Amino acid sequence: MAKYFDVHPDNPQPRTISTVADSLRSGALVAYPTDSCFALGCQLGSRDGMDRIRSIRNLDDRHHFTLVCQNFAQLGQFVHVDNDVFRAIKAATPGSYTFILPATKEVPRRLLHPKKKTVGVRIPDHAVTQALLAALGEPMLSSTLLLPDEDEPMTQGWEIKERLDHTVDAVIDSGDCGTEPTTVIDFSGGGAEIVRRGAGDTARFE
Repeated sequence: MAKYFDVHPDNPQPRTISTVADSLRSGALVAYPTDSCFALGCQLGSRDGMDRIRSIRNLDDRHHFTLVCQNFAQLGQFVHVDNDVFRAIKAATPGSYTFILPATKEVPRRLLHPKKKTVGVRIPDHAVTQALLAALGEPMLSSTLLLPDEDEPMTQGWEIKERLDHTVDAVIDSGDCGTEPTTVIDFSGGGAEIVRRGAGDTARFE
């Protein structure tokens, strides 16, 4: 059964966050809130966690996983960013955007797009996610919690606990979460290509 953690949306309890971070280090798969919608997260190097996300969401090997980063310094360790792209991303973060960029050698090969050698990265504007990333000390491997054949993600922590009780290890609930996933911008070809319109305003990239 999944452990259920009720945390304050603006001032998450440090002890609870530390407990979840420890479980991630031990290989746990966690459902957690973000500034767009709930997501599934595991430790960056967890092959089992990645396989479980694929299974829950019925994803193929072309799916872009996302590295959810605490800040720009951390993001810069895992993707190549030139000056123009740096300025564009810096102006939009933290926020509800995922950016697809060429990966550095720090990213495990199995996380990369098989042909493009790219990976998604993002810096969320959410107190609970930021606290968890700070406690973990590294990015989380993540994917939107959108189940197969469903049009919108679940918005309530208790509902996620009820439906995924035997497929995730923990659920963090900090109140109602949105249904709109991140806006996805692909910079891997040089310019900004809008791949998915979501919670982040696309005007700055058009």
